[in-house]
Amino acid sequence: MKRYEAILFDIDDTLLDFKQSEHVALEQLLASYNVRMTDEVKERYVRINSELWRAFERGEVERDEVLVGRHTKLFDSLGVRIDGPRVEQQYRDFLHAGVHMVDGALEIVRTLSEQYPLYIVTNGVTETQFKRLESSGLLPYFQDVFVSDATGSQKPMKSFFDYVFERIPNVAPEKGLIIGDSVTADIAGGRMYGLDTCWFNPNEVAATIESTYEIRHLHELKSLL
Repeated sequence: MKRYEAILFDIDDTLLDFKQSEHVALEQLLASYNVRMTDEVKERYVRINSELWRAFERGEVERDEVLVGRHTKLFDSLGVRIDGPRVEQQYRDFLHAGVHMVDGALEIVRTLSEQYPLYIVTNGVTETQFKRLESSGLLPYFQDVFVSDATGSQKPMKSFFDYVFERIPNVAPEKGLIIGDSVTADIAGGRMYGLDTCWFNPNEVAATIESTYEIRHLHELKSLL
């Protein structure tokens, strides 16, 4: 087995169950505006949010356009007038308050941190990601945390990985492994930069991009690493 000098973890839906945290935060947000959460409303939000984040990954929109725009578009579609920035802050407060971990995340991070330098590489909002890592108990096991809005670019952009590896001492990309659930951000970005890649694919989605490894559960990393 190849010996890696740095392990890079994604956060959302890799270590932390963002979908569950997002569901709870969205339900609380809607309730504060007297809107009932339904499957149709949830699916509408997920579609709007996903489209905006994909546009962000392509460099087509700014981060604030994603964060505020997703709420504005959703509430507009529901016929409710809102103050977009205020609603985004309300949503973020709800999101900070709820942390749901992916099964086995804390155990595997604790174990691997005894053998490898671990780093976080994530798209998102710095304040939110740090608070969620702190609340989950994961933060102390990582050497550094790299969040897109602090780096000035995002996965899968080369400039994001340039920023990361300029700050990871004496490690070449080919000596690193990135672990994440996103084919477009983690696997494509890692492959482009010369990293080995591990696709966390718990739902057994059909592969569209080849990865070095593929796992269904985080405990499988023990046998890989």
